[in-house]
Amino acid sequence: MKEGNRKVDEQAREVISNIMLFDVSDPRLEMVTVTGCKVSYDRAYCDVYVTCEPDRYEEVLAALEAAKGHIRSLMAKKLDWRQAPELRFHLDETVDAAEKLGKYLNAEKERQATYEDTVGEGEEY
Repeated sequence: MKEGNRKVDEQAREVISNIMLFDVSDPRLEMVTVTGCKVSYDRAYCDVYVTCEPDRYEEVLAALEAAKGHIRSLMAKKLDWRQAPELRFHLDETVDAAEKLGKYLNAEKERQATYEDTVGEGEEY
């Protein structure tokens, strides 16, 4: 990936995050985090990755779809790009996957500790 494109992606993520935080008043979008953006080379499209609580996925996607035009127009005013990209919102489920993996690791750690307690110290298993 080119360094210039990474800067464009980060710039889009920062602007969209600020818009959602300060300029969009939809209560369904509270506690929604923009985890990343991927802007196409020609800047026609911007894939926006968001995360929230798993039980709110459909609600958040519906709210983002409804606010897409407003976010795009505010984005156009804040960026000096020739055109504002069409926004496409996606759920970033990597945070959920990492949380699930963390729970599994903690459970395994507890299982190992319980096993060592039952075997006792000094004994081989």
